[in-house]
Amino acid sequence: MTATPRSRAEIVGDTAIAVLAAQGARGLTHRAVDRAAGLPPGSTSNHARTREALLTCALTRITELEAADAAAATAGQPVFDTGGDVRTALAAPIAAMLYRGLSRGRTRLLARYELALESTRRPALRALYDEASLPFRGPVAAMLAASGSAEPQRHAKMLIAWCEGVQFDAIAGAGAATPPAEAELRTGLEELLRGMLGTGRESSAIQGVDR
Repeated sequence: MTATPRSRAEIVGDTAIAVLAAQGARGLTHRAVDRAAGLPPGSTSNHARTREALLTCALTRITELEAADAAAATAGQPVFDTGGDVRTALAAPIAAMLYRGLSRGRTRLLARYELALESTRRPALRALYDEASLPFRGPVAAMLAASGSAEPQRHAKMLIAWCEGVQFDAIAGAGAATPPAEAELRTGLEELLRGMLGTGRESSAIQGVDR
């Protein structure tokens, strides 16, 4: 299958992500992106004229890629028959998504952490960073509500925080030397979901999860 050519915005965004991961926020310049992408000098500044615009371009691209990954991970997920353990049904796709992020998605995660820190000093970037998480939080809360959570909004916040914390620890924290295997992630999620949903909750309408 022939790959769809990337747009200039995608090229700049993808390269900015790679530069952020390799050189940190201080290393992200228009010239560095031009050089890394093999673009003529000035190409990046024509697309994103300011540093704020370049940071925004990287964050927008990360959001697009994460949304695409979430959609791919849940596409074709089966409906679990009554009698299945809802914790296992939910934990498996989330663990798989986290593991892919920790392995193939390491560069993107590093770039996202750089942007998160940069956003603490840039209100406009902070607003965009927070807004980017909203499309994921609603579906997680709805999924937990359908699975029997008595407090789906609070539980969704806890579940997302757990996932974010595990990723940060494995990529940039003390756990980077021994990142968790997919089975370990699945076990941890099942334990967390046991506290949210109880020990014997069953469901016939679990469709998977968007992050």
